[in-house]
Amino acid sequence: MPTTNILLAITGGIAAYKSAVFARLLIKAGFEVRVVMTTGAQAFITPLTLQALTGNEVHTSLLDERAEAGMGHIELAKWADLVVIAPASANTLARLCMGAADDLLTTVCLATTAPVLIAPAMNQQMWAHPAVQLNVTTLRDLNYHIILPDSGEQACGDVGAGRLPEPEMLFAQVLHFCAQQATPQVLADKRVVITAGPTIEAIDPVRYLSNHSSGKMGFALARACVAAGAEVILIVGGKVALETPIGATRIDVRDAAEMLATSAACVEGTHPDVLCCDHDHDHDHDHDHDHDHDHDHTPRPADIFIATAAVADYRTRDAAPQKIKKTQDNMVLELVKNPDILATISADYPDLFVVGFAAETQDVEHYARGKLAAKKLDMIACNDVSRSDIGFASDDNAMRVFFAERYQKDAVTLEKASKDNIATQLTALIGALLPEYA
Repeated sequence: MPTTNILLAITGGIAAYKSAVFARLLIKAGFEVRVVMTTGAQAFITPLTLQALTGNEVHTSLLDERAEAGMGHIELAKWADLVVIAPASANTLARLCMGAADDLLTTVCLATTAPVLIAPAMNQQMWAHPAVQLNVTTLRDLNYHIILPDSGEQACGDVGAGRLPEPEMLFAQVLHFCAQQATPQVLADKRVVITAGPTIEAIDPVRYLSNHSSGKMGFALARACVAAGAEVILIVGGKVALETPIGATRIDVRDAAEMLATSAACVEGTHPDVLCCDHDHDHDHDHDHDHDHDHDHTPRPADIFIATAAVADYRTRDAAPQKIKKTQDNMVLELVKNPDILATISADYPDLFVVGFAAETQDVEHYARGKLAAKKLDMIACNDVSRSDIGFASDDNAMRVFFAERYQKDAVTLEKASKDNIATQLTALIGALLPEYA
């Protein structure tokens, strides 16, 4: 990652202690960090702590004679590539809304051309107050970017929304934001539905049929599509324990039948979780949906469907209602074919841009081209999962990508790289095809 200058601003609040860990995470990731502290912040954590963690002098005064003849706020405003205010107190939100310039932080925010990320933190009742919520809305209108607070137990003993996210989550939010800023918005205003992971087909209440899919490729694609400007719905099968990508709406399912029904509802825009996220997909994350009732929930269909899930081809005809006891040496399971999710979605929604995946162990190209034609896909990415260095459970992958004949586009080889890197390349290929598809 190229060096990015981050100006970390800390305001008064008990959550200020988290900013020390957050600053250290930024430093370790290669960011250059300078710190601004308000007077209130210094009551909770000392400038010396942040100076030791960042290796840079901490700025606390608006008129610092040592900084460019007293114009330190202008120097900081020009230096910053990104300003992060964490924690941001209710008072700071109000002053930023009014365009105040009576301390170093507010003056820098007025003087900088860098984007500003604000992470509010306060008592849950303060956060819920209409004046604070109005200020948050106003700040969004002023092109500030809001990281919504977490819910949970607070230092005062209250429980509710208002907690500053943990340092690791703040760090992830910064990485997510930087990725969006650096990525061409080739999927802007597009809704993308992605399936990921294995499906689990029950044999009895404790046993099932499944496969080795980790879900990593689908999650990487979700991150890449969000970074490219898309609204992403991620349908996750099996028991995938990966952390949900920031900016994506996750829906967990178990078996192929549930994944198909959920995929169809998400593509149509009628799934409850999709209707819920219609108004909120441009927020930095979605901890608070208390204002859902203020929005129109008219279904919005998807534009793109990407099927990375490794769906079980077969299921038991009848799953046993109770655990099957070990009473015999041999047992025969009668299996029936599962619905083909990719083929069904492609046939039922002909206006959808559909991307398939083929995980094969032999004749990879032959099978991939066959699926591309038979299922009337726009694009298919195939990989050889017999290789021990890529595929299932691996963090790396390599792909051969084929396109429908009408695009008159030669196959593209994506050499071995991280799944995040492969996902970014695939997203770029999808974005390049969309104008022709339209």
